[in-house]
Amino acid sequence: MYDDVVYESKRPEAKELFAFYERQKHPTTHLLAKLQRMLDNTFVVVTARRSGELIGFARGTADGLCGRLAECKLDPTYQGPACVTRTDGRIEHDAGGVARHMAVMVIEALRASGVERIDAVAYGTEVDFCEELGFRKMRGVVAMELPAHVQVPEAQVAAAAS
Repeated sequence: MYDDVVYESKRPEAKELFAFYERQKHPTTHLLAKLQRMLDNTFVVVTARRSGELIGFARGTADGLCGRLAECKLDPTYQGPACVTRTDGRIEHDAGGVARHMAVMVIEALRASGVERIDAVAYGTEVDFCEELGFRKMRGVVAMELPAHVQVPEAQVAAAAS
């Protein structure tokens, strides 16, 4: 664990968050107004800073009933080498525990808000990370997406309007 990391439940400026995403090569919007809207509509934000520099960002959303660990990103410099942990041979990329600390802060804020369930979407080794936080795979659930630019077929729109 890094002793000099400062964790805050404070929203970064959209410009700083954009620069953080760029350093991670994380695909995101180039419109600062959209990033600002995302920050404004997020229930809880947790940042991790070292010597004032943003090295981690986590956020959670909530609608009163369900919460979601929407994001937990850590600068690769602080992830450490991939190594096998002591827990079931899982792959670990959070050697200093920074991402775990941020995720726990988000989860505790969501719990304190009274949500009845907290969801997360995980890819690759993020599955191990989430399971170590207590998340379990949902049976029968298939993740789906609808890109905003894709139109709903006209026949379905007309049927829904009737």
